[in-house]
Amino acid sequence: MTLFDTHAHYDSNQFNADREQLLDSMPEQEVALIVNPGCDPESSRKAVEYAQRWPFLYAAVGWHPEDCAPYTRESLDELRALAARPKVVAIGEIGLDYYWKENPPRPLQQQVFRDQLALARELDLPVIIHDREAHGDSLAIVKEFPGVRGVFHCYSGSVEMARELVELGFLISFTGVLTYPNARKAVEVAREIPLEHLMIESDSPYMAPVPFRGKRNHSGLVRHTCERLAELKGISPEQAAQITLENGRRLFRITD
Repeated sequence: MTLFDTHAHYDSNQFNADREQLLDSMPEQEVALIVNPGCDPESSRKAVEYAQRWPFLYAAVGWHPEDCAPYTRESLDELRALAARPKVVAIGEIGLDYYWKENPPRPLQQQVFRDQLALARELDLPVIIHDREAHGDSLAIVKEFPGVRGVFHCYSGSVEMARELVELGFLISFTGVLTYPNARKAVEVAREIPLEHLMIESDSPYMAPVPFRGKRNHSGLVRHTCERLAELKGISPEQAAQITLENGRRLFRITD
């Protein structure tokens, strides 16, 4: 099995004690590729730095909706410069999050989202989209940028929305949530959307799959999500791993 973890946050403080050892172990855990998205300029800089240290690690740069309160239009200049660095393959993690009341105001989130979609269009890069309790607005805003493609990570929307996103050229990605007993919506989407439009991710250090739910997640555990996806599709885990690997390579234009 050869796995592509398309979304992991190794800049998280939860990895401070063993980041280097853990990342060094990924090839022996059959993880061939990882994309590490940024959530603000500082974490984006770290993602770029880590991508230079590990050959299988790639970076994305962006402002996460939960972290965008300090954003100014001038912030785009730093993202633009970071996006020009080697092994930066996407603008992300960007999007909308209406779940937490203390998050930045919705109009600001929407402005930051639009600005970064415009930057992705300018740079011809895919986007990594965070959409939590904001499905209608997320879909409406990406439709304003018809040339931009990417992935809705940790997908939590409906089958109908997933079908519409696929028509727009987006991929759908699943975390360890797919393994949870109450994950009816994710399971339905995984069953209904063709495998060539799907990817897998850890969202480390969050969203650990069963049987590690509630513990710190890492890329080596993405195999459990892959196995569950394979079960839902009626294919072998090796087939699911290979197809999702190819999907990720194609989206992020990784040819190494």
